[in-house]
Amino acid sequence: MYLRTVRSKGTEYVQLAHNHRSGGQTRSEILYSFGRKDQLDLDALRRLVKSISRFLEPEEVEKIQEELGMDWPFEFLGSRKLGGTWLLDGLWRGLKLDEAFNRLLSQRGYRTPVERLIFAMVVNRALAPASKLAMEHWVANEVWIEGLPEVEVHQLYRAMDFLLEAHDEIQRDVFYAVANLLNLEVDLLFIDTTSTYFEIEGEDPDGDEADGFRKRGRSKDGQPGLAQVVIGFAVTRDGIPVRCWVWPGNTSDMNVVEEVKRDLNGWKLGRVVVVMDTGFNSEENRRILQGTGDAYIIGEKMRLGKDGKPPDALKRAGKYKKLENGLEIKEVVVQPGSVAHRRFVVVYNPEEAERDRKKREDIVAEAERRLAELGNLEGKEHTKAVCELRAHATYGRYLRQAKNGALKINRAKIRQEEKLDGKFLVSTSDDGLSTEDVVAGYKQLWQIERVNRQLKHTVDIRPVYHRLEDRIRAHVLLCWLALLVIRVAENETQCTWYQMKRILSTLELGIHQTRHGELCQTNRVTEEQKALFQALHIKPPARYLAIPTPRSA
Repeated sequence: MYLRTVRSKGTEYVQLAHNHRSGGQTRSEILYSFGRKDQLDLDALRRLVKSISRFLEPEEVEKIQEELGMDWPFEFLGSRKLGGTWLLDGLWRGLKLDEAFNRLLSQRGYRTPVERLIFAMVVNRALAPASKLAMEHWVANEVWIEGLPEVEVHQLYRAMDFLLEAHDEIQRDVFYAVANLLNLEVDLLFIDTTSTYFEIEGEDPDGDEADGFRKRGRSKDGQPGLAQVVIGFAVTRDGIPVRCWVWPGNTSDMNVVEEVKRDLNGWKLGRVVVVMDTGFNSEENRRILQGTGDAYIIGEKMRLGKDGKPPDALKRAGKYKKLENGLEIKEVVVQPGSVAHRRFVVVYNPEEAERDRKKREDIVAEAERRLAELGNLEGKEHTKAVCELRAHATYGRYLRQAKNGALKINRAKIRQEEKLDGKFLVSTSDDGLSTEDVVAGYKQLWQIERVNRQLKHTVDIRPVYHRLEDRIRAHVLLCWLALLVIRVAENETQCTWYQMKRILSTLELGIHQTRHGELCQTNRVTEEQKALFQALHIKPPARYLAIPTPRSA
């Protein structure tokens, strides 16, 4: 087999031919004609070489490719995760968060792509939480983020400085961008706090560089010995976190209401009903929450004073109304018609009452067993055991000490507790809300509890690698933005973020090196991935995200 050139009427043609013997004579047979030599079809030649190359040694193939200037086969350089970053970028732009940031950035003279840097840090919290230093490798080697091929840690810190510097404007602009696009109902806002701790020795002294920010306080993580900060969120009835706050670790819930109310008033939201749990309840806080014509729904303590007696509202007679969900409710108004009048709603859950009863019976039975064991002890050993049992947080509440010092089951306490089984108490300053709406609003506090869980288990706010107050505050803002886009995605798709990450995990971007440059190609989008993109009104990625420009001949 060989290539030959033949001339016809002054024009040369290139042919693929081979010789074979027939009847004792050698004859030439044309296998393929490549056409005129001056108009040679190089693509046809390349296709032929590719086919033949399958039967050659690698060294021979490489030599042929070099001689013919071929780009086949591509050299595979690696792949990047694309699914999660593509979806979040589409959602980020769809919510016009990029426009909100760029509008604020236009007033400042940054040379680095600050909006892209902030987006990258938000995406990192949502997909693979890590330190800012680790993000250098993550952005450059593990994921594909449009407009940001690589980052340096000092650029990330500078973007965090901007985030904190403009945090009031950012939170306001982000809120209005999201609220207008999603038609968020903000007439009902849930407020709650959580805490996150630092694994450091001691706490920040007052007046130092960190300004006493990491402080010991009432831990909501079960880590009372560690320094912490307190984080607050305002969450809509759809579970969208629209505002966040950070306070020193020794700040109590009682002391945050005034700042929260002042910040929300600055947004001029119209009339808002704020829903809070029992920990925020005080006469002063209730007064603040009613300011500017707003109202509150707030949880009430079920036991008052040292004796743990129930409040008067629980003692008032009245007929319960049964709801479709099985709850029973009744309204109680204390001092009606006076300035000091207050409106309460008593809620009774029969199923919860049964659980409370069984739980108490188990505790009392164990307390009786431990009391019986005391009879086998004498002297100091007996005295120590009695003190420990009396002071026990669980069993001690159902015990009383007789005049002779002996411990007995407190039957009066048990009868008192029976009256509280399955009940909770809510008050509101809004006389226009129905009792059903008051209860429904308070029951929706689980929305903010879900946000608090996702803060710790989805965007992994811990461990916090920062020491200075400004860095800590900026870190919390990044976590808030990550929670915001995650909750929007969950609401629109009716999927959990964990499910979405699993579905998107197979969508990657392959990078190939050709003679003309790098070629970036995605694998095919699955039906599940298409459904996610469609639900969020995001266009799926094209098969080729970067096409090399052929070199001139």
